[in-house]
Amino acid sequence: MTFKKYLWPVVGGLTIALSAWLLYKELRGLSLDDLWVSLAAIPKTHWCLAAGSSLVAYWALAGYDRIALMHLGRKIDWLFITVCSFTTYALSHNIGASVVSGAVVRYRAYSTRGMTPAEIGVLIAMCSFTFILGTLMLIGIILVIEPEVIERFGDLIPVEASAAMGYVLLVLIGLYVVASFMKLKPLTLRLAKFGSVNIVYPAPRVVLPQLLIAPIELIGAAGIIYFALPEAGNPGYMIVLGIFLVSFSAALLSHAPGGLGVLELVFVMGLPDMNPADVIAALLVFRLFYLIIPFIMALVVIFVFERSQFRRNDPLDMQRAKQQEEP
Repeated sequence: MTFKKYLWPVVGGLTIALSAWLLYKELRGLSLDDLWVSLAAIPKTHWCLAAGSSLVAYWALAGYDRIALMHLGRKIDWLFITVCSFTTYALSHNIGASVVSGAVVRYRAYSTRGMTPAEIGVLIAMCSFTFILGTLMLIGIILVIEPEVIERFGDLIPVEASAAMGYVLLVLIGLYVVASFMKLKPLTLRLAKFGSVNIVYPAPRVVLPQLLIAPIELIGAAGIIYFALPEAGNPGYMIVLGIFLVSFSAALLSHAPGGLGVLELVFVMGLPDMNPADVIAALLVFRLFYLIIPFIMALVVIFVFERSQFRRNDPLDMQRAKQQEEP
């Protein structure tokens, strides 16, 4: 138990250290003055477009939870879902170990709406799968359109990718969609802590929104970086999106808080023709809109939520409320 408790923090710490060392080798000639010049060169309209892209991404993230609840047949207030989803992702993106941190927030929130631990577990798994599905679909599309994007990473990605691999990914996703129309029988698992859990294959009304919402979220998140990059040396949105998918996936797998160092390293390596100061400046804009501002807002939401739950369960407040109800 103790080993599991410290495993991911240690993995995240080692990943940050290794990424920082590699990033230092890439950016040895970069100064703070260069970085400030790059930030100041971003047009105001591009700042607005980057902020708008962040709003699109977080709007789509709320759809992850709504799709999972649709799969479970649960109806919960739309505003509650949106706030819960926003808080979950704002924390997990910054803290790292997103499955664990997201599970804590979702369990605390959805348990107040009468959902069982088994249902919340299915919801978390469904949200994670939706993200993976959207990532694979976009990677497949990019490999078909821009197969040379993987060559930008050199030896960082040992797997040889091509347009053929892109078609394979798209075919697999197509089979997943076809299977949803076949009405496959549920799979029953017996778990010691949760009892029997039925795993039901998602219906078309769940699968089709999955193929829409997840790509929108990733497209919006990549848009923040794209709009913050200058035109000089910019390879175009599709290449930036492909690099983002690789870097963001690597950041999540590393369990480093906020993907610190990992995101920057992969992007600098993926954009060798651009000024490193411009790339780092764009990633700072990404961190501001996608990580820092949402994180601060999420902390406020958690404080308000926990305060309301405390007051609801406070014996003195319960007694006062009862007295007010009495004639």
